[in-house]
Amino acid sequence: MSQTASADASFPADELAESGVEVDSRGAQRPSEGPTATFRRAAARARRKAALDDQKRSFLRMVSHELRTPLNAVIGFSEILASELYGPLGSPQYKEYAKLVHESGLKLLKLVNQIVEIARLEGHVTDLDVAAEPLDEAVEDVMAQLRAECEARGVTLSVPDLAAMPGVLADRRGLRTILSNLMQNAVAHSPRDGAVTIAAERVAGGMVEISIRDQGEGVDAADLPRLLRPFEQGGGASLTRTGEGVGLGLPIVDLLTRAMNGSLRLKSASGHGLTAIVALPGS
Repeated sequence: MSQTASADASFPADELAESGVEVDSRGAQRPSEGPTATFRRAAARARRKAALDDQKRSFLRMVSHELRTPLNAVIGFSEILASELYGPLGSPQYKEYAKLVHESGLKLLKLVNQIVEIARLEGHVTDLDVAAEPLDEAVEDVMAQLRAECEARGVTLSVPDLAAMPGVLADRRGLRTILSNLMQNAVAHSPRDGAVTIAAERVAGGMVEISIRDQGEGVDAADLPRLLRPFEQGGGASLTRTGEGVGLGLPIVDLLTRAMNGSLRLKSASGHGLTAIVALPGS
């Protein structure tokens, strides 16, 4: 008896609609309102969505301005103090304090930028300009940005065949954001005197795969999906990777690659480093 009741309750709503009957959220049947009412509801939903998108854009503009502007002042003036541009500060301790303020300001600015970026991507508020991009130039740009950090950590960036890297269809800024997040993440998790290897090749379906492999502690394969969720990191009881930041880099890469008709996958095993593989359409 219960099986029959279940079958009746799950009768397809589209078949009921075709017979002039609609089903509400409680499963009750009511006469169909017709195409005009359906169109009105769809139009109302579209207007609500457009209004929400406008609110998201306004919020992102506000956050971007109200947080970045004072942070830039903190970063700029602390750098001036730390460099003693206008004369000695007196006690050497003051100079160290100014350096700490400067470094903390840079970290906070990076976090603000990541939060704004992931909010834009999750809200589908993007302004990507996808075009043919030379991958070797993008990799070189990011390597230059990371040079000082690599030297401080004693990590080498290895690109066996930079000149032969194929081009991709991607947004210029988005491509560099992807590479920067992945390469910086790999450097942060590599041991001193370790190496991060960057490679790219054409694969089936007209795609180009970019792989970035580190020599860190790695992550258990079962735990890899957690790394693609915002504010998750490798660390704690079940994950062995430990690092800085709040866990937004990989989720941003995942959302950006999908927005550019690509994909991200991670390969790792505990104790054997991590490889991030980004697939983007080839140019």
